[in-house]
Amino acid sequence: MLPTYTRADVTFVRGEGAWLTGDDGTRYLDLVAGIAVVGLGHLHPAPLAAAQAQLERLWHVSNLYWTEPMQALASRLSERFGGAGAFFCNSGAEANEAALKYARKATGRAGLVALEGSFHGRTFGALAVTGQPAKRTAFEPMLAGVTFVAPGDAVALAAAVGTDTAAIILEPVLGEGGVRPLPPAFLEAARAVADRHGAVLLFDEVQTGLARTGSFFAWEQAGVKPDALTLAKGLANGLPIGALLVGDNAPPGFVPGDHASTFGGNPVTCAAACAVLDELTDELLAGVRARSAQLTAGLNAIPAVLETRGLGLLLAAELDRPAGDVIAACLAHGLLVGPASPTAIRITPPLTLTAAEADQALSILEEVLA
Repeated sequence: MLPTYTRADVTFVRGEGAWLTGDDGTRYLDLVAGIAVVGLGHLHPAPLAAAQAQLERLWHVSNLYWTEPMQALASRLSERFGGAGAFFCNSGAEANEAALKYARKATGRAGLVALEGSFHGRTFGALAVTGQPAKRTAFEPMLAGVTFVAPGDAVALAAAVGTDTAAIILEPVLGEGGVRPLPPAFLEAARAVADRHGAVLLFDEVQTGLARTGSFFAWEQAGVKPDALTLAKGLANGLPIGALLVGDNAPPGFVPGDHASTFGGNPVTCAAACAVLDELTDELLAGVRARSAQLTAGLNAIPAVLETRGLGLLLAAELDRPAGDVIAACLAHGLLVGPASPTAIRITPPLTLTAAEADQALSILEEVLA
């Protein structure tokens, strides 16, 4: 393996629900869920059965042809969005690359406006609109024409957007930027300034979408609908997939030959994704909100936790000590949590986490942070 990750010293061999098992038989309560990917929990029977059944029928034919799972998934996502066309790929970064290309084609412009602290992926276009210099510097020069503004600063946003702006791209909740929800008023300002200048409003819902924040799309809670959005992570519960949705009322852009993905719309992953969408019911959404309230209250009761922020089951706990030490101590106690910043842990458990499992996680955190 090339040294692109600093991995914890554990090898997992099995997962079920909110639990993982290491190669030594140790069980771990998983509040990472593959970084907000395994939304229904490990080995969930619905996407498992759908993927297995599709594996016995058809694996791949390329996008020169139609497949039933691809069409079914596009239809389901269009219905959820309120009318949209879909482009399928393999990851969130690829979905964001497609979104940036769409915006440039649709507007005939080159300028892009993004947020400081944002994260949109590691490929060159997605990295260029990622507002974290530490991730970009070693690979510069980046794609030109990108302007960054502070999250929540509507005045700076209005000043940055003009007649040369193709798109405003933002995450409703900054994920890698510390799990920081954007104020609804800022999203409203982004919608207004995009409309005023004819720019495309792109929402990166790779991490926030698919019930993670307690609604199917995070934008629904603010009532601010984008022209287009990207999805990935939880869409197929761990199988690799990404999607760009372009609203029916958005400006036209792509024509045949403009963009492509050999494995995009793969029948197996699309079949699994259809099964995932069928499981994202009102009952599940209510459970996400209930577990969010439970975890937030429990975290806020721990003296070492200075602040809890986020939406739904995309949470961060700001600590009075380095996050890395706490993550390592949690691992030793059989609990997986991730980093949100040098002094904050990120909590993105399966959306199916039970109340008892949440209590168990809080007990471990309380012990580790004592």
